[in-house]
Parts: sequence; structure tokens; C-alpha cells
Amino acid sequence: MSKGKRYTQEFKEAAVKQITERGYSVAEVAERLDISTKTLYHWRSQLSDKPKAVQSSDEKLKIAKLEAQLKRVTEERDILKKAARYFASNSE
Repeated sequence: MSKGKRYTQEFKEAAVKQITERGYSVAEVAERLDISTKTLYHWRSQLSDKPKAVQSSDEKLKIAKLEAQLKRVTEERDILKKAARYFASNSE
């Protein structure tokens, strides 16, 4: 007695990526791949149980620096926008 179709790990990962990374709905992917939504939900939960990569202290430091730089650049942009509006309204 057969237990049904068997799928490779790569196939499962590709199917789940269509949901998690590309934004397709479970129903769309299941229909396109001719699998049940229940199976796809199961694969998604199986693959999400994998341990997440731990960030090193270098990566955390780099992220903190980039966030600070983004904040500074955003503030500079806002100041320049205000200045542009000010000078545009005074030149008329």
C-alpha cells in the first residue's frame, strides 16, 4: 500500500519560499504545484522550526552603525526639504 507522493527536500523548500519570500498565498502555490494546502502548511511549519542563524557581534555592530547612519541621513534630508520649501515660498 502506497503512502502517496514523495517530494524532495529541495521541492519542499522551493514551495515554502514562494509563500514566505515571494508573497504568494498558500492556496495559489498549492494549486499551482498540485498539492494540498494542508501539506504546504505542514512543510512551512517544518521548515520554520529550523534554528535561526545567530548574528555575530561584528554583524550587530555593523547593523547598529548603519541604523545610526540612516537616522542621520534621514534627518539631513528632512532639513533640506524644509529649507527647499522655505526658499521656494520666499522667492515668489
